[in-house]
Amino acid sequence: MDVTPRYLGAGSFLSRRDPRVLLLVPVLYLVAVAGVADLRGVLVCAVAALVYYRAAGIPWRAVRANWAFMLVFTAVLVVVNSILTSADVPPSSDTEVLFTIPVPHTEVTRVMLSYAATVFLRYVTLAMVSFPVAFNVAPSDLGVAFARLGLSQRLAYGVDLTFRFLPSTWASLQETIDAQRIRGYEHSRTRNPVKKLLSLRPVVVPVTVNALIDAEDTVNAMDLRGFGGRHRTWMREPAFDRTDYLILAGFAAVAVAMVAAKILGLTQDVWAP
Repeated sequence: MDVTPRYLGAGSFLSRRDPRVLLLVPVLYLVAVAGVADLRGVLVCAVAALVYYRAAGIPWRAVRANWAFMLVFTAVLVVVNSILTSADVPPSSDTEVLFTIPVPHTEVTRVMLSYAATVFLRYVTLAMVSFPVAFNVAPSDLGVAFARLGLSQRLAYGVDLTFRFLPSTWASLQETIDAQRIRGYEHSRTRNPVKKLLSLRPVVVPVTVNALIDAEDTVNAMDLRGFGGRHRTWMREPAFDRTDYLILAGFAAVAVAMVAAKILGLTQDVWAP
């Protein structure tokens, strides 16, 4: 089965860029925001991330479930680590207690809330610059993009196949469920996520077997075509243009500025408004 990831940003500004730009920008952005504890520093980077995400042209309706899962998971992670347990909050001289959480008896301060907001915004903006990798890179360009970044052809094509694995497995899951319904087996229609997960037990074995068969068929097809014997050529050879260089230079400048600010100690302390 030929199932490819969703290509939602077709025709947008980022979809016309060299796919290597979309792979390098998240790396540069991660360098910029990593270790920044000052909320104001992350807000500056968030402006660049928001402009970049808007240029992707990804329809909101198509990714709202992805965003909902990401926001809920991140919020729970931040609340548990930064507020309930104070595990990640760096020490500060501002110890004024705003209120106390009853059950864990955690004293919440302005520093704690500011740092929690910083971490949450850091994860959200990282998702903003990472979503275009999944939805704005044409599936046929993934392999060549990684190859042009210096990866071996085996590894580059392996990454390409990995991006196709999840949608392919999901399509196989839907086909298996439909086949079982035709044979009289009805899956639970409950909205309870636990019960819904338990109802999928009858499809685990056939989906796993189909995934292994598809993987073996792919390996055999590649071996029959002599993949890996010689250096392969690609149908499309992407090249950077002036706009691509400007985008990379802009994010590189942000990364350099933020790293310099961290070295000088300007963004290592938590900002308490």
